[in-house]
Order: sequence, then structure tokens, then C-alpha cells
Amino acid sequence: MAPQDERCASALRAVRRWVAADQVPVESDGLALARSVNDHVRRTGKHFLPKRMLIRLSEIRHRNTAGLPFLHAFLECVLGKHENRFWNRTYLSLPVLELLLDERKSAVSADRMATLLMADVIRFEAAAAGGSREGPGRGRPDAETVSTRLRHALRFVSQGIGGSGAEDLPSRLDGGRGSRLEGLADHLPQPPATDAWSWFDVTVQPVYVLHDEYFFIRILQAHEMLFTSMSEHVKSAVSALREGYPEECAQRIDDAVAVFERAAGLFRTVATMRAEHFATFRHYTQGASAIQSEQYKRFESLCGVPHASRLHSTAFTSVPAVRAETLHPGHDTVTRAYLDLRHERGPGGAAWSGLDAALGRLETRHQRWKSAHRGLAARMLGDAHGSGHTDGVPYLTGALENRLFRQLPLTR
Repeated sequence: MAPQDERCASALRAVRRWVAADQVPVESDGLALARSVNDHVRRTGKHFLPKRMLIRLSEIRHRNTAGLPFLHAFLECVLGKHENRFWNRTYLSLPVLELLLDERKSAVSADRMATLLMADVIRFEAAAAGGSREGPGRGRPDAETVSTRLRHALRFVSQGIGGSGAEDLPSRLDGGRGSRLEGLADHLPQPPATDAWSWFDVTVQPVYVLHDEYFFIRILQAHEMLFTSMSEHVKSAVSALREGYPEECAQRIDDAVAVFERAAGLFRTVATMRAEHFATFRHYTQGASAIQSEQYKRFESLCGVPHASRLHSTAFTSVPAVRAETLHPGHDTVTRAYLDLRHERGPGGAAWSGLDAALGRLETRHQRWKSAHRGLAARMLGDAHGSGHTDGVPYLTGALENRLFRQLPLTR
């Protein structure tokens, strides 16, 4: 039996054992099953999983995952295509990552999670450049591309670590064999050593087998975590305004600006991907799109309620849960809290000038981020439509007109 066939048979045996079990052993959380299935996904692509495996996994999901939230979330993602639920959340394994962020299981912040995700990119690329057989290896980039990719990823991780920990990471590396890649993993931040965080390793489920899809998924996940972090900062800014502290609001807004600067750096890493490879695996991601990013829309709607035309467009109908939050009468925003407090206190004062400047910085950073996104999409997509049934680049061009604080008299 060929190695590929043997791995498939091994995964199927693990699935059959779970299907046949009258009840799941108390000590099992399903991680061993998830690892076996994920190994098969990584070697074949989620789009090409055998139908018999998918049917049995679906049975496991319905029969055996009560009280096993991580296994349930993992199978929700694996079965997304099979059950016609494939979209941004299931493509990026967000149900599993969000369980890891649950404060009852971990004290890791969303920003820290983004750093861990990019550290994993470095490990993956370093292992591949060193000749590791781990994971998909088709179409690996050349040494120069790897070196550029690692340089951007290392910068992102160093910013996330900060302080003395960043000093142990090199600023650049030669991406070829015989380079300083050996031992690099020892200096990278590690996920917490807990049972729950063992699930971190099964949160990359590529649809195809090209090398670049691994780091592409991790970068999209990191973007989701950064927008989660920015949403938290903006919520804190709203609370500060409601309590009557515009200075504190300005500080929270500048915290969001700093995170946005990190998010912009991710585009430089994505730019190392070859457009032809992106087009190949993107063919199997139809239905999943960044337009479905709930965290980005949540961040946007916390700054200010978007114009009615945007709320009724695909941008928000693609994220019905966030759209419902935004339309709820009790939904609060920076814009609303700002206008209420200014009406109460009147214009003027250094505190308001400082807040206006901070809001202007966030608006500017947001515009630059959107412009970079559009430029990268133009290079990767050309005239192709978006995978979320948008017009692609023309959609992103139109989005440049949107403003976070369109109702506020900020100097631009």
C-alpha cells in the first residue's frame, strides 16, 4: 500500500472506531481523532476528503460530541463543505480558535493569539526550508522568497513580544538550507502548555495541497485576532466617553491605532505569495471570503453605525449576527457617545482636541489599510470576482469611500 493510501486508511480506522463506540471514553476529548483527520486534510486538502470519511465524521458530530466542545468545533470546520456551511469562519477554524480565547480556559489575549499564529508561520516555513516532510510541500517558494517572508513574519512577532524577548529574535534570516534557521523555534513564543491549547495544532485545514495556503490561512486568522483586539479597544473607548473621560478615550483609540499598524504589516507577508498559486487553491475556497469577517465589521460598527446603503449591502448581509447587533436600538458607538458628551459639555478644550486627533489617526490608518488591501487584491486577483460573490477589486475600490467616523467633524 502506498504511504498516501496507508495514511488515509489509518485516518478512516480512527473514524470508524469512534462511530462504532457506544460512548466516548471519559478520558478522551477527541484530540487524537482530530489529529488523525487533520493530518489527512493537510495531505489531501479539505476539498478532496473521501465521502465515506465525511459521512462518518458527520455521524460522530451528531452522536459523540456532547460535552466535547473542541471536537464539535473542529468537526464543524472539517464538515463545512460537506454540509454546505463553508464560509470564512469554517475555512479559518475560528470556532476552535475562539474556544482557545475563552477566558475560562486561557488568559491569552486576541493580540497575543495573533503573535502565536505568526510564530507558527515561522516554524512552518523554517521546517519546510530545512527539508522537513511535515505538512504540504508542493510548490514551496525559493530561498529568497522564504527569506523575505520570514523577515516580515519575524518583525510582526518581535512587535508582539516586545521588551527583552524580542532581542532573541534575528531581524532577518537566509531562507535556504544551512542558514540560521536551526534553533530558531527555541526563541519563538509558544502556546500555553495546557490540554486545551493542544488543539491549536489542528486549526489549519487547507482546501488544497499547495505550500502557501498554510501561511495564508494563518495570516487571515491573525487578521481576525487583531480586529478582535481592536474591537475591545474601541469598546473601552466608548465606555470612557460614557463615563466622561475623553482623554482616556483618546488613549484607547491610540491603542487601536497601534494594532492597526501591526495589521498593515501582514499585507507585506501576504505579498510574498505567488499569484498563480493563490489562484489555484482559491478555486476551492468559493463561498469563503474576507467580506464575511465578523470581527472587522464589528470593529467598524463600534466606531459608528455605517450608512444605510452599506448596512443593506453584501458587506453586512454577509455577517447577519453583526448586522443585527448594529441595528439593535441599544447598540453604542464611539460616534454616538462622542456626540452625546459634546452636546452635554459643549465644544472646546485640550481634551477634545486630543481626542479629535486620535480619532483622525485611526481614520487615516484605516484608509491606508484599505488602500493596501486593494493594491494587494489587484495584484493577486486581477479582474477576477471575489470568492464571496463580490466584484473583487472594484468592490474594494468602492469601500475606500467608507469612513469610520463619517458623522464627526474631524480634520482629514
